[in-house]
Amino acid sequence: MMDEGTELSLTIAQIVQRLKATHLHSQIERQAKECLHRPEIQLESLKEDVRNFLKASGWERKLQNAVYRELHVQPLPSHPAAPPEHAKEPLAYMRKAQVNWEKRILKSLNSMCTELGVPLARKRPAVEQKELTNKWNEMGTDEPGKWTSSQSICSDRRLNTPSYSISHDSQVLISLRNPNHDSSEEASAKSHWGLIQVPLHDRDIPQMREAYSELSLTTGQLGIDDHTHVPPDLFESEHTRIGKKVVNEQDSAAAQQYSRQGCPTGLRADLWALILNSTNEPEDVMHYEQLKAGVIHHDLLVDNLIYKDVKLTASNDDYYFVFEDFLYQVLLCFSRDTAVLEHFSYNSATPPKSYIQGKVGVEEFAVVYPPNGVIPFHGFSMYVAPLCFLYNEPSKLYSVFREMYVRYFFRLHSVSSSTSGIVSLCLQFERLLQTHLPQLFYHLREIGAQPLRIAFKWMVRAFSGYLSTDQLLLLWDRILGYDSLEIVAVLAAAVFAFRAENLMEVTSLTSAEAVLADLSTLKVMPLIQIFLFATVI
Repeated sequence: MMDEGTELSLTIAQIVQRLKATHLHSQIERQAKECLHRPEIQLESLKEDVRNFLKASGWERKLQNAVYRELHVQPLPSHPAAPPEHAKEPLAYMRKAQVNWEKRILKSLNSMCTELGVPLARKRPAVEQKELTNKWNEMGTDEPGKWTSSQSICSDRRLNTPSYSISHDSQVLISLRNPNHDSSEEASAKSHWGLIQVPLHDRDIPQMREAYSELSLTTGQLGIDDHTHVPPDLFESEHTRIGKKVVNEQDSAAAQQYSRQGCPTGLRADLWALILNSTNEPEDVMHYEQLKAGVIHHDLLVDNLIYKDVKLTASNDDYYFVFEDFLYQVLLCFSRDTAVLEHFSYNSATPPKSYIQGKVGVEEFAVVYPPNGVIPFHGFSMYVAPLCFLYNEPSKLYSVFREMYVRYFFRLHSVSSSTSGIVSLCLQFERLLQTHLPQLFYHLREIGAQPLRIAFKWMVRAFSGYLSTDQLLLLWDRILGYDSLEIVAVLAAAVFAFRAENLMEVTSLTSAEAVLADLSTLKVMPLIQIFLFATVI
């Protein structure tokens, strides 16, 4: 363990080093040099005068927001003696499970590539490039062959699902075991009821009440206190007034605290971008245009996976089918974005590699594939779809999605011990249900309807595609507000509690799934509030 002072020094050094490589650093440096010619800058108080100028001109706030982002995204510095893989994942058995999982995905992708006789990447002919450029804003109206490898390939049945699906992921988690842990040592037999059998830390209801105090029954909430029967002057009007002030102040920390009580519809886009420190400066737009050029010039095998996923999920969704073109644009650009590779420094996963033809196994000829290191899975497009309601400018939509992914969504499809990781969420869900609804849990287990088999698909998509969009955005407000995905597990348990009476009557997994098939009418915040603050402990 490092002492507090050493850890703080290392954190500061790490943030300074990272920010020095950013465009913001060069902008501030340029502004500081230019302000030296201003009459109010005096030589005897140079440092203080420059600092005051940067503060008055808004650059200090931008720097604070950038530091705040780094503190939330980058992991705390590990002990100098710790091996580098510990920064990615401290538990060896988790790392091993992730490596084995990755091997299966790559084997599936390589098999697909071999069977179909398609290269992983190819340069598009000039005619195809021109056609894709012209069709960029209406890709959803075309057959896939117009802009991917070939018509016959995209219509091939073997590409009807991407290289791995959510059901495969759940089996990996269920088979996880800590080789150093003797489960017989557990004092409570309840620990064996669930499917997740790893000893990770989880929080009980009293701890959660403390952590989520802003969601208590006595605190105003968007999602409850903005309903038509509640006069707006009681909460909504004042909350919106404060929200506008937060946006004007451009303070990421204040925006994050504010969103714990929900974001007003008209301010949500600005507040989320502020929390994520996601900008749409000329350099961000240029970066997006460069990625777009990469899509137009080269065709990747994963483009087919993206196309099929959008067609099988978002295109069939009543809320999201209208955003099909946006989804293609964002996801195709995302697959080419090498900036996404940075998140692998704190992600238990490792970006997959391919080799130049004829040089297999020769490390200097290895390249990350796809360029962003992320192979899309079935349902991946549903991480982007809800954001289309907030942002209608593709470059802005793209930058917000990328930031959401490298902060939160990657944790939902990688094996890790993180408290926001899918393993911890599954364990948290099972423990909450076992502790507070033991009869229901036991009943479902006995009829072969383990609750996690139903709830897993909700959690791995952070409920996207299951809740109505307005309710989903209220849930994601709290994910951003608390900088954690834990609330997703709480909602999953709350849904079971809400439908407990019906679930006690079911006699099979199929009938249990039928009871929980439609979540589109549920109201998120009342469910979470009642489960956390009205449950008898």
